[in-house]
Formats: sequence, structure tokens, C-alpha cells
Amino acid sequence: MTTLIRKAALTIAGATLTAGALAAPATAFADPASAATPTTAISVTTDRDNDRRDNRDNRDDRRSDRDDRRDERSNRGNGRSERELRVRYQAQPNFYYCGPAAARNALSTMDRDLSQDDLAREMGTTENGTDSAHLITKALNAKLGKDAYRTTEVSTPTADDKQTDQMRRDVVTAIDNSRAIVANIAGTATDTDGTPHAFEGGHYISVVGYRDNGNTVKIADSANPDQSSYWITTEALADWTATRGYSA
Repeated sequence: MTTLIRKAALTIAGATLTAGALAAPATAFADPASAATPTTAISVTTDRDNDRRDNRDNRDDRRSDRDDRRDERSNRGNGRSERELRVRYQAQPNFYYCGPAAARNALSTMDRDLSQDDLAREMGTTENGTDSAHLITKALNAKLGKDAYRTTEVSTPTADDKQTDQMRRDVVTAIDNSRAIVANIAGTATDTDGTPHAFEGGHYISVVGYRDNGNTVKIADSANPDQSSYWITTEALADWTATRGYSA
């Protein structure tokens, strides 16, 4: 296991148009022999008209479906300036469950209802905490049943521009795919309201939203229910994960 990601220490913390409805008007005193041919002609014409109308409706439906898919694609990445995921928040029950709690809060955005104890067993959490972001990634993928997450290390003492840009892309991509990120952080960072958040020994948090095209991110923090969520710049978050990393 890489030594660049330090151990996370203890924290307290269709209406469908009906076809064939049209019919020739009834003629009460018409001669049956003379009326048969016009009635048949009208019926054939009506059926043909209905077929053409149905074909037009089908083409319109297909065009509408294509437009919907195009709109959905345009809402991803640069086409969308902000998005937040719905979190069923839980605080951590003790000082060393920040890893399981952050993973559990992240999975709740995908309607996965898992206990922190279950996740703690999955990632080998002890009173010394959860060893690294790699264990978080492994547990997330195990509970999802697919390799949706990967670990990104921030190996330097502070994040450089390239690492910050990568985090911004990762956040936007993950959130647009309805997937929260779990970050392994250490030190102190100040949110957009000017409130500092200090975890000198290390901590795990969930990233559950973004705005300003990914330049600001929303945090779900299990450490303190009174400060369960806040916004922070992506640059500050990248520095917060320095020498550690994140699962995205």
C-alpha cells in the first residue's frame, strides 16, 4: 500500500393518439347498393390518413426522445454549472468511524442503505481508524457490485494546478453520474462562510455537490451534526487531501 496516503486517524467528529376512430356518417335512408361504395372509399381513405398520422406521431416521438437524450448529455460536464445529490445523512457514532460514515453517506446518494458497522467490517476499521482511501474505494465498489470508484492520490504537500483541475473534473463527472466522492483529508480548511474545519490527525468526508462549474463543492461531514454540510472551494479541498487522496 502506498505510503503517500497516510492513515486516517481518529476524529470526533405516451398520451397515444387513437387510430381508426373516424367513420363515415350514417345515412338513414340511403340505398344500400349505392351507399356501399362511397362508404368503403371513405373508410379506406380514413385508414390511410390515420396511418400517415400515426407515422408522423411516431416520428415526433422518436425526435422527442432524441431531444431528451441530447438535453441529458448537455447537462453533464460543462453544460451544467451546479448540482447537489440527496444525502441521507448520518453522523459517526464514535471517534474512529469517519471512514465508514463518509462511505455510508456517499452510498446513500445512490439509494444504498448500509450500516456503518457493515462498512467498518468491509474496510477493516479499528480504533486506529481506516487505513487509507484505497480501502474506502474497495469497500464502495464491493457494496455497489461494480468498479465504479477509483483512488486518486494527491502525493504532494499541497495540490498543484494539475491536481486541482483533475479533482474538479472528477467531482463534476462523479456528481453528474449521481455518485458522491469520499475524500481523505488532514489539516485545517476554511469553508466559504469563513468557518475553519480542523482535522490535524486525519478525517474522511463526502463530497455531494458542486456549483460554479465545479469550482466550489459541498461537503457532508460526519464529525459534527451541527456542521453536517458546508461549501468549500475545490482548490482548498485539493490541498486538504494533500499527501492522501480520494475515491471518485
